[in-house]
Amino acid sequence: MDLGINPDELVTCMQCGLCLTACPTYRITGDETYSPRGRIALMREVQDHGAPLTSEVLDAFDTCIQCRGCEPACPSGVPYGHLIEQTKASLTQQRHPALRSLLLRPLTMPRVLRVGSSALALAQRARLVPPPIARRLGLPARLPIRRPALRSTGNDVQLFTGCVMDAWQREVHLAAKAVLEAAGFGVRVTGDDAPCCGALHLHAGLRDESQRLTDRVTAALDPHVPVLVDSAGCGAHLKEHSGLSVFDIQEFLAQHVDRLPTVKPLDLKVAVQDPCHLRHVQRAHAATRTVLRPFVREIVELDDDGMCCGAGGAYSVLEPEMAGQVRDRKMSSIDRARPDVVASANPGCSMHLAAAGVSTVHPMELIAQALKG
Repeated sequence: MDLGINPDELVTCMQCGLCLTACPTYRITGDETYSPRGRIALMREVQDHGAPLTSEVLDAFDTCIQCRGCEPACPSGVPYGHLIEQTKASLTQQRHPALRSLLLRPLTMPRVLRVGSSALALAQRARLVPPPIARRLGLPARLPIRRPALRSTGNDVQLFTGCVMDAWQREVHLAAKAVLEAAGFGVRVTGDDAPCCGALHLHAGLRDESQRLTDRVTAALDPHVPVLVDSAGCGAHLKEHSGLSVFDIQEFLAQHVDRLPTVKPLDLKVAVQDPCHLRHVQRAHAATRTVLRPFVREIVELDDDGMCCGAGGAYSVLEPEMAGQVRDRKMSSIDRARPDVVASANPGCSMHLAAAGVSTVHPMELIAQALKG
């Protein structure tokens, strides 16, 4: 089968193996089939030699979290993220793409998503959603029924609000907006003008649909005004696929931290969990420490070298067993750090960890809380 991979990209892997210890699924299994090197070898066999797509081969590709931790570890600059995206896109065309598109369609319809989320919240309150199902879906412990208004106050920066995060975690957007305004920036809230960015569609192998959604966002936003994103996965996707001037919100504020008021820090020991798409794709994870440090008593680093938590977009729903095992390693690292709270700049990571009992919060929420005194 032709996976549609550029042969020049496929041959960049020298099979040196330096990616192995950076791969969460290899660390769990110890099996090279579940490593970047092993998956690239399978791509070559399928595309160049017509190897059959056995269940084992498909499982190797399906279980990739797409954390891209292998990319910084690779001395040859292998574009593994692009290789696995193309592979999954090609395979999805053979495996019910219409069904996947249908399941993700509510993300592209913000009003429908909010109404559906409110209905789910009511069902949750009435205990009609069994806890095992809620955990499997990664639902917050208490979905919001109503959401506070989020209004624009200027046009210095554009705050991308997206889809699921706006429906389930609007309080993060409110905190981000409050921090930006405290630094003197007028904020345009993108709202329904620019809903889903297409990141989850790309993870699901719906590459063309993902690009259409990204183009829709691009057309709705001002290319001359910075686009700030408080979801690491969405930010990474927009940086790579939109052509807009995109910054992770911590990355942007780190350049203007001197504009924030000096206040009494929160009496908290905070462990920073780096979302993979902030650390490995945007390479902007250090900014979280820069902006957070003046507002908390102590920042403590986890001892797992930024290993993935297992969330991976919809990965924790589709591959719950592997996602759980990867999360267990992260939990062990958090336990050793003994923090009061874990700061994570990605909604998927925070919900995945919270489902296992970790107290998680977005860095912007901590800073906004400190600014309120």
